[in-house]
Amino acid sequence: MSLLQFENISRIYHTGDIESFALRSVSFAIDKGEFISIAGPSGSGKTTILNILGCLDKATSGKYYLDNENINEKTSNSLALIRRDKIGFVFQTFNLIPILTAFENVEFPLILNGGMTQGERTRRVEKILDEVDLLDLKGRKPSEMSGGQQQRVSIARALVKGPELVLADEPTANLDSKSGKDVLDLMLDLNTKLSATFVFSTHDEMVMDYAKRLIMLKDGEVESDKKRG
Repeated sequence: MSLLQFENISRIYHTGDIESFALRSVSFAIDKGEFISIAGPSGSGKTTILNILGCLDKATSGKYYLDNENINEKTSNSLALIRRDKIGFVFQTFNLIPILTAFENVEFPLILNGGMTQGERTRRVEKILDEVDLLDLKGRKPSEMSGGQQQRVSIARALVKGPELVLADEPTANLDSKSGKDVLDLMLDLNTKLSATFVFSTHDEMVMDYAKRLIMLKDGEVESDKKRG
């Protein structure tokens, strides 16, 4: 069952009278539970796709449907609610709050969402920290953890609210090869256990190798779209 669809999505940026195409009539659908890498050289459009998927940017033309809703028709306030309720983000620079512990960083989205007691939040945070094998480090601040551990906290924070879609922008860019492999193993495991849909933008061959589906971009267009394994 399709979670989202891109229908002839184009994104044009304007600098004075100059038009620059970041995307040109891109179309694809993503089913629930997929594990996808969107790859290509710098300037191919992969980050633009991730920004549109994450409701951080809007297409210039074409249609984007998420859960059968036309995202292009949504107001800024509606898009903020969709990001809050349906989408988890994993950033290459981790983006953890330095003064908060691992537990508090993961809890933060639940506090923003509201509607839970402290006990409910604690149970949910500890469960996801256990899933990413960091429960025993829940009291540590980011500066007291390795890069790989910080990325695991970032993944836990993205997943704690149970999003339908998890977007990861170059998730291994700031990790050594072993830590990168560990993080990818973790996300693949969570993809299976939680049926979460993962979409990466990357130029890392290792991330591409892990993907169950690889969408290759070139000059803002889909060059190939292949399921693997």
